[in-house]
Amino acid sequence: MSACTLSVKVMGIGLRFVGVAVGEGNGGRGGRWQTFASAFVRSCRVGRVAGRLLVVLACGGPGRGSIIDNGCSCGHSALGGGVVGRPELVRARKRLGMSQEDAAEALLVTPTTLSRWERGAQDVRPVYRARIAQVFGVGGAEVERWLHCSDPVGTEVWPLPDFSDMSIAATVKAAAKLWRGELDLERRHLLGALPFVPAALDGWLSSWSYGAPAETAASQGSGQAVGLSDVQRINEMLQTFHTIDHQYGGGVVRPAVVDYLNTQVAPLLRGTYDDKVGSELLVAAVQMTLLAGWTAFDIGHHGQAQHYYGQALKLAKTADDPLAGARVLTTMSHQALHLNRSTYAVLLSRAAVDSARRAQASPRVMALMLTREARATAAQTQPARTGDGHAAKQVERLLGEAERAYGQGPNDRDPAWLVGHDEPQMYAEMGSPWRLLGKHDRAAGYAEQAVREFDVRRPRSAQLNRLAAANAYLGKGEVEQAVDTVRTAVPVAGRMSSPRLVESIRQFDKRLKPYESTVQVREFRAYLDRQLAS
Repeated sequence: MSACTLSVKVMGIGLRFVGVAVGEGNGGRGGRWQTFASAFVRSCRVGRVAGRLLVVLACGGPGRGSIIDNGCSCGHSALGGGVVGRPELVRARKRLGMSQEDAAEALLVTPTTLSRWERGAQDVRPVYRARIAQVFGVGGAEVERWLHCSDPVGTEVWPLPDFSDMSIAATVKAAAKLWRGELDLERRHLLGALPFVPAALDGWLSSWSYGAPAETAASQGSGQAVGLSDVQRINEMLQTFHTIDHQYGGGVVRPAVVDYLNTQVAPLLRGTYDDKVGSELLVAAVQMTLLAGWTAFDIGHHGQAQHYYGQALKLAKTADDPLAGARVLTTMSHQALHLNRSTYAVLLSRAAVDSARRAQASPRVMALMLTREARATAAQTQPARTGDGHAAKQVERLLGEAERAYGQGPNDRDPAWLVGHDEPQMYAEMGSPWRLLGKHDRAAGYAEQAVREFDVRRPRSAQLNRLAAANAYLGKGEVEQAVDTVRTAVPVAGRMSSPRLVESIRQFDKRLKPYESTVQVREFRAYLDRQLAS
């Protein structure tokens, strides 16, 4: 036992408390001084005292004291009792589902150092501030706000999915919280403004590959008894929503999807069901949550889409369904490619292939997964630009394997969701990797074939494939053909609620810069501005 003197002063306003407490072992650490300090901090919060908090702890005689000046308002002291010096830094880490050890490894520091940063006991050098911004996917100004101990802004309401508790109860609670958040207008706007956080994908992939699923998919909840007929209704509504999405865009169908998750799916998940029904119900929830994420992706809300994708992956893990997880992973890979995160796209697509193989997926499912891996690999290595022959052979091998698998035809093991990945969709998937290989004729052929099949029943897909064909023509130097192909897509884009389609047209327009002095490009740009402005 040792006596400690604790001196706490709020700088700038002359307030000073001094107390003595008895500690246990190691200079009083873990002793009653923490209780005293926490009580002081709580009194500061209640009394709305503001200022810089100076803590002097002297234990065990002269020369053994320590001084902590964390520069925070006293309501966020680094002292005990669960009070944290830099709460927003802690919340940012938890939103990624990262432990202190995980975050420290990503930031290239020790867990002890990170702990000191979070407690406000140690300053963060500029090089590590930049590293925090990179790992957490935010700007430098946001990092500075975290480190200077601003009052919390309630971001803990939107943590990224946490895979630490895979029980049915925890998974259902987290999913329902995410869905319910969009019912409030202010929270919906907050969700829509969330950033895409690449660092979260590492933890999700690790949890998917190595984590343990729930012990059972059965539930004895407080809601109604659930049967397979209830699950069937979800799947039927899913197909209806997909049809609307294809015809009119994600912006039109998204409110209906989110409402259905809240009013129909969530109550069922809180009900009572056996293991068989539970597994089917969770997988149905996976598909509906995935669609909600997809519609957010289509309207350009990428952080929001990522939250839904992560939640869908957790639902698939809880259900212990590798095939459902494979579909989520390959969809996440598609988003990563769209955001020019090709390294993550490769990791996600390979994990999808591994999961599909583990599930002994049907040949046509494997064809989809392999094509997505080929596209991600081609985007990462850029064989046509770099001349990387090894990468080109790898992409061609994946495409050849995918074509052979697809050629085996339909199978009674094809999941219901595969109906959306029919032959025209396969053509669409094939075009992009062939273009990145520099095989522009082949890429244009696949894209044009998809356009012919999609033109009436899937207008958004038709326009996206027109853009794919136009990019292939541009790669061949056929500027006039490229511009004429895209011109057809512009009026449809103006009528649909799909900012992703409009963004893709704008991206094509940027690729016309080397040809901007030509008459065709000048006329196209004038036409584009008129159409999209109206």
